[in-house]
Amino acid sequence: MSKNTFITILVFLFFYSIGFAQLQDKNLSNQEENMEHLSVYPNPVSNGKLYVVTKNNFTKQVEIYNVLGKKIVSETLSGKELNISKIKPGIYIIKITENAISATRKLIVK
Repeated sequence: MSKNTFITILVFLFFYSIGFAQLQDKNLSNQEENMEHLSVYPNPVSNGKLYVVTKNNFTKQVEIYNVLGKKIVSETLSGKELNISKIKPGIYIIKITENAISATRKLIVK
């Protein structure tokens, strides 16, 4: 193989790998866009009832973490309403997973 052919192949592989990485980034951003219709309300929560609504309203896995990262709630939600009356007042992170797409939000419990 000549030197010019070898360099041409290397340049081709370099640009191919850049294009493949950009395609993967685009697919990840499309998945994030699908969870944009996520609505978690009311926030802050004061009555112990939290509503989690998405555009498709499929079954969701809901996890709530404290600020130290400890999971304090893990529940499969088929409707919209989640009872969190046993959670102490504070700031939490809620992770919602629906159809292998996840989103996180800050949750305040009063």
